[in-house]
Amino acid sequence: MKTILKTPETKAIIRFQDCDPFNHLNNAEYLNYMINAREDQIIEHYGLDLFKMAQTQGVSWVVGTNQIAYLKPALLMEHVLIDSQLFSFSENELNVEIRMWNHNKTELKAVLWSSFVHFNLLKQKRWNHTEQYMELFKSIVNPLDAKSFNERISELKPKKV
Repeated sequence: MKTILKTPETKAIIRFQDCDPFNHLNNAEYLNYMINAREDQIIEHYGLDLFKMAQTQGVSWVVGTNQIAYLKPALLMEHVLIDSQLFSFSENELNVEIRMWNHNKTELKAVLWSSFVHFNLLKQKRWNHTEQYMELFKSIVNPLDAKSFNERISELKPKKV
């Protein structure tokens, strides 16, 4: 039986067209890199293809909210590692933390909390997860101790001595 990863990882390279004049990844582009990595991870590790679900079942997830903290700049042509985890869920919502690191995970660049709402595209409303999805989420959830985004960022920021 294949082990299901609770914190999958994806590698990426920061590209020229995504950078500002200072050769830093543009603030808005962090979201693209992080959400794209998560989409790749859930296809590869959990077999969930959001686009195929939307086409064949008429349901998928839409972003409800995003909170992001920029801790260190990601630089032009830098190799980064993006990991993510489902930290809580309900009958129709998923809460995911996505982190961008340098290539060897010694420097945290950004942290994103996203809530994803399960949505019925045909009925144009929130939709409850199936029992099958709820079982999957129970098997991969990796809860956090922090009760708020700001508390989590305080936990993750390097302590100055």
